[in-house]
Amino acid sequence: MSNDKKPEYKPYHHPAGGWGAAGATAKVLMEQSVLVKGSRGLLAMNQPGGFKCPSCAFPDPDHRKTLEFCENGAKALAHEATKARVTREFFEQYTVTELMQKSDYWLEMQGRLTEPMRYDAQSDRYVPVEWDDAFALIGQHLRSLDSPHQAEFYTSGRTANETAFLYAIFVREFGTNNFPDCSNMCHEPTSRGLPPAIGIGKGTIVMGDFEHAEAIFVIGQNTGTNSPRMMTNLVEARKRGVPIVLINPMPERALIRFTEPQDVLQMGTFGSTPISSEFVHVRIGGDLAIFKGIMKVLFEAQDRGEKALDLDFIHEHTAGMEAVREEVMQCSWEDITRISGIAEEQIRRVADIYIKSNATIICYGMGLTQHQEGSRLLQQVANLLLLRGNFGKPGAGIAPIRGHSNVQGDRTVGIDEKPTDAYLDRVRDAFGFEPPRGHGHHVLEALEAMEAGTAKVFFGMGGNFIQAVPDTERSYAAMRKLNLTVGVATKLNRGHLVHGKDALILPVVARSEIIRTEAGEQFVTIEDAMANVTASRGVFEPVTEHVRPETEIVCRMAMATLPASRTPWAQYMVDYTLIRDKIAEVYPEIYADFSEKIKNPHGFHLDIPPRRRVWKTPNGKANFLVLPGLEVNEPVSDKGMLRLATIRSHDQYNTTIYSNSDRYRGVYNTRLVIFMNKDDMTERGLKNGDTIGLETCSEDGVRRYVDGLNVLDYPMPRGAIAGYYPELNPLLPMGYFDEISGTPAAKSIPVKVVESVASAPPIRIAG
Repeated sequence: MSNDKKPEYKPYHHPAGGWGAAGATAKVLMEQSVLVKGSRGLLAMNQPGGFKCPSCAFPDPDHRKTLEFCENGAKALAHEATKARVTREFFEQYTVTELMQKSDYWLEMQGRLTEPMRYDAQSDRYVPVEWDDAFALIGQHLRSLDSPHQAEFYTSGRTANETAFLYAIFVREFGTNNFPDCSNMCHEPTSRGLPPAIGIGKGTIVMGDFEHAEAIFVIGQNTGTNSPRMMTNLVEARKRGVPIVLINPMPERALIRFTEPQDVLQMGTFGSTPISSEFVHVRIGGDLAIFKGIMKVLFEAQDRGEKALDLDFIHEHTAGMEAVREEVMQCSWEDITRISGIAEEQIRRVADIYIKSNATIICYGMGLTQHQEGSRLLQQVANLLLLRGNFGKPGAGIAPIRGHSNVQGDRTVGIDEKPTDAYLDRVRDAFGFEPPRGHGHHVLEALEAMEAGTAKVFFGMGGNFIQAVPDTERSYAAMRKLNLTVGVATKLNRGHLVHGKDALILPVVARSEIIRTEAGEQFVTIEDAMANVTASRGVFEPVTEHVRPETEIVCRMAMATLPASRTPWAQYMVDYTLIRDKIAEVYPEIYADFSEKIKNPHGFHLDIPPRRRVWKTPNGKANFLVLPGLEVNEPVSDKGMLRLATIRSHDQYNTTIYSNSDRYRGVYNTRLVIFMNKDDMTERGLKNGDTIGLETCSEDGVRRYVDGLNVLDYPMPRGAIAGYYPELNPLLPMGYFDEISGTPAAKSIPVKVVESVASAPPIRIAG
């Protein structure tokens, strides 16, 4: 499909959701020619006995409705159930070089992969390959490596628990802990930053807590696009009069006003609900200053004799508060307001909301995690919650709003480049081999190994690795050095076109499709962002007889690579109950009686110790942790520097592009735009719709440049701009990341405006 419509910018002033969301859902089902099939699938999505949404990880409500999906979930299903097909005839029509010239949107719209393919260098095309031959090729490459550490095993967050668990076992039996994972690029600071503070790298709330919260903070997270079903919780909270504080550099439409598509009265009367009671228009990177400003107000109020702190909780359950207090009180209001861009009066108003609430939830997204101090920034969020005892009571806790539907579950069952000795001991005892003990590679370390030539094989269990990672040109070159790249996928993407000398595309059964084996129909399990584990059973027939379940692919790869393995891969391949029993053996504390518990149609919750006010830290306490200063990113000397946050559009899920428009931000038929403050535009002699280039402010001697971008007057803070990824990933240096987690700092890239030399299509500015 082509996109020959002219780019247009027409500011959106309506509520989010409502008839716009309903219309978009119907449109995508018709566009993919699955109106009847897709509608049937939507009735089974997120329902007992049905399948889990292949989109975000937001949990199902305690009391489910007949329709339990959102607009973006409908898009994900429609594109999965599409009638469009990528067949062998398609690959006969296009060389890989020709496909590289196509857009990510065009690639997505070609449809489902239908049979395994192998790259043929002579013709520069993918050609059909038998499954047995594909596994033999993988086994040959892996067995020929000088060291197992020369292979990188990537995991997408859509991978189910059963597959991820066996994948982790296979890779460790093969001999490495190289697990670059999609979480490395988003919520890894949650996994690495929170355990020293509260003893676990997960959120601590359940869905019922929203009903008991007296205040909700949403920080660095565009709820209406990235987790739309959460809007129901926010709407219900606002109707009860619960204050909702939004802290974000962009005023996102859904968090201003929202119409519930399932509310007949609102839909019939074109009504809506105002969401945020307080919008804190923070500068990019200014969140730390706000957190310390709020803490400063709390300490000041306590010193005046007010009950701003929960001293009983602090004395019984925590350690280190005095060090945090001392550091915070040294921060001046002049610096706090200058760095945050927020007036002292508003910070005090927000602090007052927090003090008056006896139960507060703080939700956050990648607006907090993707900074150079992302992990330690989250520790300051924990500090804020600890000061008022907002753990282990109804309506309170920390809530990382994760993206991919099982990214949290994958980490729970072993996808971790830094496994604990306790886990490795249990693997040894359960499977009878000695797993490797050294740390493996996260995403950036995997890229560095490719670039250095020490990595030879890349296996991608789902996802679109090469488009998600930073430093695009450098990463492309690194990937092309590999001897073998393997992509397990449902759809064609850029990761299949930037490949090694040998390359395979292995098509899989989708989340919405039925898994059948010799033992009968199978189901998989998913852990959502609130640690609830539920079953997922597909309802559609597989797209062709040539696609295979992910679990079978892992087992057959293991059998081809490890012919002497004592692990019963052939049994696991057909009976997923055996896998769940083994998960329970390796994780007895949280997965005991897994096969019995999962019979509950609503699933079961994994244990989260902070909910019981139990802290799995070395000192047995929740720890206040100090982050000196007010900056979360390194300063840049260039006075013309702007901080760029890469964002996704409303018609996008991670690197999957559903259209070239972004309804809620008023952008149509283009993705090459930059949102900029009007005063920043004037200072640079720019007017609305001008074409610019952006260059990274970097001192490593490499010029990173993206051209042909239309600049748009948008309510951004001074010094802050935003634009879409993956188009702007070339501006993100590989060396610009959070040291603790390895997560790229994609929400604060230092860039400057430079003259454009591209002939970009002009964007029409509508009234």
